[in-house]
Amino acid sequence: MDKIWAPWRKKYITLKKSKKCIFCIGKKRSSDKKRYILKRSKHAFAMLNIYPYNNAHVMVAPCRHVKTLASLNNKELLDLFNLVNIMTKKIDKLLKPAGYNIGLNIGRVAGAGFPGHVHVHIVPRWIGDTNFMPVISNTKVISCSLDELCEALKK
Repeated sequence: MDKIWAPWRKKYITLKKSKKCIFCIGKKRSSDKKRYILKRSKHAFAMLNIYPYNNAHVMVAPCRHVKTLASLNNKELLDLFNLVNIMTKKIDKLLKPAGYNIGLNIGRVAGAGFPGHVHVHIVPRWIGDTNFMPVISNTKVISCSLDELCEALKK
């Protein structure tokens, strides 16, 4: 059997699961690099998903800890989706995907890993990006490191 070695991913799969909300980042920017924060706006921020479905899988969340979109005021909602657009344009320029899956999982039954803090997933897609790996070996091949993507998307 052939093996795909990705030793750089070990630190992500061995992270201790925190009970704290990963989206409650606070105002201090000192941990932005460690947490892969790409951009902050007045009411929202964008960060790389450290367990990506695809290269440049970005999550955009409001700064305020709320469960649903309906809990956001109009300024927060507009800022959140403006940041989704900004990040999509950055990914377009850098990686030129053929399309996107952009969506929200609201509530644990809908697949939300963090059901208490609403967030938008931006998953770039390319023709042929799904292949046999997830089907036969429950493995996803991610070709770019998070550090490399983080620096490129911040520019």
